Amino acid sequence: MKVDKKSLLLYAVTDRMWLKGRSLASQVEDAIRGGVTFVQLREKNIDVYEYVALARDVKKVTDKYRIPFVINDDVDVALAARADGVHVGQSDMGVRDARQRIGEGMILGASVQTVEQALQAQEQGADYLGVGAIFTTSTKLDADNVSLETLKAICSAVTIPVVAIGGIHKDNISMLKGTGVAGIAVVSALFAQKDIFAAAHELFALTQRMVTP
Repeated sequence: MKVDKKSLLLYAVTDRMWLKGRSLASQVEDAIRGGVTFVQLREKNIDVYEYVALARDVKKVTDKYRIPFVINDDVDVALAARADGVHVGQSDMGVRDARQRIGEGMILGASVQTVEQALQAQEQGADYLGVGAIFTTSTKLDADNVSLETLKAICSAVTIPVVAIGGIHKDNISMLKGTGVAGIAVVSALFAQKDIFAAAHELFALTQRMVTP
């Protein structure tokens, strides 16, 4: 599976902080039914066997709806779970190394914060870029902010699609209009909400309006 611009419109990054007794797979299904177009499984404090099992559960849902599904940072888990791809950060495995590990058939995303990083990631084989944190975020406390001007410059510099991430919610999506992003990546704006389906539905409509020229 290869990524296209439309599939990046509403990109969900998972967080089990807000499960409230539910399974992550069921929350992901609500999100997809509401409008999510891409899913990234992100886990930091989990052993590899549990990570692979969780990934397989979520993949059953994403396969059902034909939604691209990538694993954050861990190529081994992505390969073991037969995910559609992997997403790497600046402090993780390099883009070129990740591409060599997964081959040409899988999706490869990369987190960047500068035009230089963006061009390098594109040259090394990234299919799309995640840029942020655009706004202050509580889900990634170590994230440095990226200005809207830099976001726009990155979008202009590369030919692969760009997703904005970090502190994005329904009240600030419109601020991204004109930057050139293909979509938004969200965590708490989706999974921390009481009604995930309704939240996804609203975010999808707002993002579609934002990306429309």
